[in-house]
Amino acid sequence: MKPMHEETATFATAAPMTPIFCRVLKTRPETHDTFTMEFEPPEGAHAFAFAPGQFNMLYAFGVGEVPISISGDPDDPQTLIHTIREVGAVTHALRAMKSGDLAGVRGPFGTSWPIEEAAGRDVVIVAGGIGLAPLRPAIYSILSHRENYGRVVLLYGTRNPDDILFRKELEGWRARLDLSVHVTVDRALETWRGSVGVVTTIIPRARFENSNALVMICGPEAMMRFTILELQNRGVGLDQIYVSAERNMKCAIGLCGHCQMGSEFICKDGPVFRFDRVQRFLEIREI
Repeated sequence: MKPMHEETATFATAAPMTPIFCRVLKTRPETHDTFTMEFEPPEGAHAFAFAPGQFNMLYAFGVGEVPISISGDPDDPQTLIHTIREVGAVTHALRAMKSGDLAGVRGPFGTSWPIEEAAGRDVVIVAGGIGLAPLRPAIYSILSHRENYGRVVLLYGTRNPDDILFRKELEGWRARLDLSVHVTVDRALETWRGSVGVVTTIIPRARFENSNALVMICGPEAMMRFTILELQNRGVGLDQIYVSAERNMKCAIGLCGHCQMGSEFICKDGPVFRFDRVQRFLEIREI
């Protein structure tokens, strides 16, 4: 199979703790608390090369930095795209940036979704809320090489219809004959015509081969735990499931130890892990 991500000149430097100045192209709202930022490459770099599932550290000068997964298309590295939920001072400062403002970017860092390993298998993508953003690059890659996969299923759940990300894109994916898309919300008014219930309630109706499926999950940890239990009930093995464990990352290079889980560092050994490798740690809330 042809490699999906060719080597491309990247914006990363030899000093991983030093941010690169990137100019904001535009910022657009997605929901009431979520927005997408687009950056252009800095002078001297012509592309943002990354693999699906990797993250960057975004720095708001004078405020601080946060780890954010990349949500753009790996096959279109001319623009760096991040979809961000506003939850603190740094993300608030990022949201306030205008076109032309400068932000600091470090990365990309971390492991990626097992796109190549999924070739020849059914692929099940389960996202909860903002968890769709880190999975979007994987969806782009799979659809760009659709002939390499069996059934492809996207299961997406949010709290209510107003929290649904990438609405127009979801509609386009839903219209495809080679992609099965199921969207559900925890609660809704009478105007909602879709499914109501947590994302685990739509797993039984999804069509895929249990023994041959590869599953990618990203969302709140409670959602991921219950999703994995439901998948086990269907006969999916833990070694078939990959999760994004985006906990407590600070330095992104395994230096500070803030995100350490036993012998693993989420920032450099993850954030994407095969679930059976980290199951014992993710079941401990204090870590």
